[in-house]
Amino acid sequence: MKKKKIIFDLLFVLISAIFLTVLNHYGLLEKYVGYALIPLLAAYFIGQQVEKKFIN
Repeated sequence: MKKKKIIFDLLFVLISAIFLTVLNHYGLLEKYVGYALIPLLAAYFIGQQVEKKFIN
């Protein structure tokens, strides 16, 4: 189970990095680059809490 969690975490990080790179390439992050990670981190931590809730 732990191996699946690590794979999911790495996949989430890679998808997030690709998404931010694409947005940066098209110039959509110039003004608000400091705030770009907030929604991604929120989604990540909500997913962690949901996983803990359903495993127990």
